[in-house]
Amino acid sequence: MRSIDLISNSVDDTKAIGMILGKNLSGGDVLELNSDLGGGKTTLVHGVVSGFGSDDAVSSPSFTICNTYQANDNRTVSHFDFYRLEEAGIVSSELIESIDDLLTLVIVEWGDVVTSVLPSDKVSAVISSRSNTKRVITVICPERHTRLFEALQSWRDT
Repeated sequence: MRSIDLISNSVDDTKAIGMILGKNLSGGDVLELNSDLGGGKTTLVHGVVSGFGSDDAVSSPSFTICNTYQANDNRTVSHFDFYRLEEAGIVSSELIESIDDLLTLVIVEWGDVVTSVLPSDKVSAVISSRSNTKRVITVICPERHTRLFEALQSWRDT
């Protein structure tokens, strides 16, 4: 595993980092997001979904638990939010199906509830707020995601 810290000074920066994630992740990948409430997870997801090739409007799945976005090809993004759950229950079955689908990118918020279901080679993004607009986004990548890591490094170094 390798990690990289990225500084986001705006909503646009956070979306741009998300776009890099979306362009470099594939169906069958899992992205786990961690931050405090209001930390920027949904903003990051806007970029991921767009970078993955979807024009769908993104919203937080806090009340629906899972939102699905269709890419411009036959791929899908399944965006789960376990914030309101103490245990995943039957939703863990839906999560497992999504993880096993090689055409679906899975995004999980508040994944502590489903840690036992998440693969060990997931990509993680930890968002830490520094001010109203500034965030530090730490992305942790498995070794197999060399292209993603290099793309994030390139963005950081510009």
